[in-house]
Amino acid sequence: MSDAPAIRVEGLRIERADGVAIVDGVSFAVAPGEVLGIVGESGSGKTTTALALLGHAGRGLRIAAGTVEAGGQRVTGDRALRGRVISYVPQDPGSALDPTLRVGSALEHMLRAHRPERLTPAAIAAALEGASLPADATFRRRYPHQLSGGQQQRCAIAVALVCEPPVMILDEPTTGLDVVTQARILDEIDRLRRERGVAMVYVSHDLGVVARIADRVAVMYAGRIVEEGPTAAVLQRPRHAYTRGLVASIPDHGAPRRLRGMAGVGAAPGESPDGCAFVPRCPLAVPACSASVPPLAEVEPGRRSACLRAAEVPAPDVAEARAIAPTGGASLLVVDDLVARHGATTVVHGISFAIGRGECVALVGESGSGKTTTARAIAGLHEPAAGRITLDGDDLAGRARRRTPAQRRRIQIVFQNPTDALHPRQRVIDQVARPARVLRGLDGRAARAEATRLMELVRLSDRLYERFPRELSGGERQRVGIARALAAGPDLVICDEITSALDVSVQASVLELLVELQGALDVALLLITHDLGVVASVADRVLVLEAGQIREEGRVDKVLEMPEHPYTRRLLDAAPSLSAAVAGSG
Repeated sequence: MSDAPAIRVEGLRIERADGVAIVDGVSFAVAPGEVLGIVGESGSGKTTTALALLGHAGRGLRIAAGTVEAGGQRVTGDRALRGRVISYVPQDPGSALDPTLRVGSALEHMLRAHRPERLTPAAIAAALEGASLPADATFRRRYPHQLSGGQQQRCAIAVALVCEPPVMILDEPTTGLDVVTQARILDEIDRLRRERGVAMVYVSHDLGVVARIADRVAVMYAGRIVEEGPTAAVLQRPRHAYTRGLVASIPDHGAPRRLRGMAGVGAAPGESPDGCAFVPRCPLAVPACSASVPPLAEVEPGRRSACLRAAEVPAPDVAEARAIAPTGGASLLVVDDLVARHGATTVVHGISFAIGRGECVALVGESGSGKTTTARAIAGLHEPAAGRITLDGDDLAGRARRRTPAQRRRIQIVFQNPTDALHPRQRVIDQVARPARVLRGLDGRAARAEATRLMELVRLSDRLYERFPRELSGGERQRVGIARALAAGPDLVICDEITSALDVSVQASVLELLVELQGALDVALLLITHDLGVVASVADRVLVLEAGQIREEGRVDKVLEMPEHPYTRRLLDAAPSLSAAVAGSG
């Protein structure tokens, strides 16, 4: 690696029009071939910081102070550096790929704009192959909608790489992908930085992924970096109470434990106290912490912390074992020989399983394995082609509208994308209260009180109750969806990838809540997820689904510790594990 940084940020401050800082005093450097992970909760400023590396500020924001250099050049709002010196890979490849351009045309367009001298078939083929994509004419003629999610993300990486920039910014590039596809993309990212010496800034809320890919990590809270240093050292021995809270919130299939979320909610811009913004949530806070903002200072060689009590931050708690519910009780829901199709294509091939009252069953597998189709069939949103579904021995109609009101109340579903599930013109508290009023018969005042209780349980600030969904973050909208499902008083809640877009601290709190509800309300859960850490933390049993068929099932601890089917082993090998990554780098 060269000694000169590929990225240098000094004193970056980004403000709203009213002068309130969204990002303040951020400084760091990234060497060629190095990956810096930026982590933190929603609203911490990590994506705003990443966009500033392109010289861009979001709508209503401005870069008020500081400098950004990439590849030795000052970054401003000039688009000339984008693509040629610095490139950006977003979380949603749909926002990066023009739906009207074929794959080959998208690469040609990027080269023509930034490196016309390299506009050759060989350069396009090299970019596709560099992202592990086919370079043949057939693939180059496909449109984005004809690609899988993993192919779309790798195509976005190919577009970002085709001009061979020395710097890449990756903003949650694997969020929402199954573990096998995610592992392929992370392997490609690692290979590109090693072979091409590309410096990368990797923004993520998934510390397991960051532990696997990043050399160093910067932890952001309320617009400031509160800790920075080598990844393994920071995650194994945090020097800031906030970092410790994040680490304690991570579900890890390599070290299963009961999760403990952090108390409180993140500080909103303009609402931070005079001193350290983490004071209201910090178990180590003393009066001096509120006097002034602690500086980001070196606490040991190569490590910085903005904590007055950095030397006193305890190591993360030893894993706390959790109880797994015994199997063999009475079944609440029985799925018998279920067959489901999309058009002429069969996607679920005669699967059978049962869910006991108060039991959590996880359904895992790659994208396209049939998980969501199975969940939608149980919820009455996808009519089965064959098979039988019963609830307490009573047959359920294939469509929800043909089920009784009591049956509809007893089975609720929380969707992966809350934006599509929430009414855009209704305030969120009214949307949470409606199931309590319509399905449970509560009057308006009682329904609103129940909605308030549930929104507090899922850690939504009371300042959000009267807002519309568009005024909430993605994670906040997901918590509204969870509260709304619980408001019906269900016996079974189907959770379809509900934590994939949540911060790890919020995810831990939501998973804690689900476990508590299981015990207190005897609620059964069907958990659809690709995150084996989540499975290890909350599920009692796990079903492994591949190509619409159950390959393996059993108690979660037995299946994850001693998998019998090759497909299960493949999933476990691909899944990121914080404990394994930290141990491997030690």
